[in-house]
Amino acid sequence: MSAKTSQEAEHPGLLKLSSAVFYAGSSFLITVVNKTVLTSFRFPSYMCLGIGQMITTIVVLYAAKMNKTVQFQDFDRSILLKIFPLPLLYVGNHITGLASTKKLSLPMFTVLRKFTILMTMILEAYVLRKTFPKRLVYSVVAIVLGAMFAASADLAFDVEGYTFILLNDAFTAASSVYTKKKLGTEGLGKYGVLFYNALIIVIPTLLASAFTGDLHQAITFEDWVKATFIFCFLMSCFMGFVLMYSIILCSHYNSALTTTVVGAIKNVAVAYVGIFVGGDYLFSWTNFLGLTICMSGGLVYSYLTFNNKTSSESEEGTPEQLKIHITEDSTGKCSAN
Repeated sequence: MSAKTSQEAEHPGLLKLSSAVFYAGSSFLITVVNKTVLTSFRFPSYMCLGIGQMITTIVVLYAAKMNKTVQFQDFDRSILLKIFPLPLLYVGNHITGLASTKKLSLPMFTVLRKFTILMTMILEAYVLRKTFPKRLVYSVVAIVLGAMFAASADLAFDVEGYTFILLNDAFTAASSVYTKKKLGTEGLGKYGVLFYNALIIVIPTLLASAFTGDLHQAITFEDWVKATFIFCFLMSCFMGFVLMYSIILCSHYNSALTTTVVGAIKNVAVAYVGIFVGGDYLFSWTNFLGLTICMSGGLVYSYLTFNNKTSSESEEGTPEQLKIHITEDSTGKCSAN
């Protein structure tokens, strides 16, 4: 990690909190906007929506670099090695996130996103060799069980939607962990990571969209003549940039796990708003109870994480901590002990 700036040293708590709140607000808004575009207007191409968000990111950051508002390394061959595998994780996160948003109701979308927390913990233990207090591990188990309970009674079960959301969880967890690693890479910084992520994968994604016929469906979409749809589409593109920037900022000032936890806090609001917004939530008491248990567990987990953050970072380990070891056996399967 690079040395902290004087501003970070003077106001570390404020920067951590403000970046977390910024990410939570951005994530909430883009989920609602994307849901409006993909479900309410029935826009057929989640891939093209992602492309629009990538192009917006490139244009905004390039213009800012030309105006010397932000600074990051000019492109050269070393960029590809420095940033890999973030572009692959970036596009995977983008596409599967938009696809699952279209396929699932907002409450079930946010419930199944809870698996990201568990995946992030495992990846941090495997990649960054981190340890976690037992209470946090138990709260994660409660969150996952609540999510499974709610999902078991999902009256709008969609195999494709569930597949996309679980893939999105995996991509999000991997992206969070590797973003934290790459932010310390010399020459990139938070703006370089964001810009080159979008730049490297926008052309391949555009070609894939054209090859699959996805682009044609988007171009021939009939609601392009409606001002309300155009506004929502442009808002989604802009919020895509804002969300990615907020993730980078939150990861810069906090840990990858903290960024994931912030998303869990945000999901409490999104889930219950989604019961009344979107029109695709089918109510059942079992589903609603599981949703409530899951969200309550998320709040408890978040409280424990933020409450113990300072002490856990200053101590190497305590008798209360449970160290997660990831090992690989001869068959190539990974196991947690």
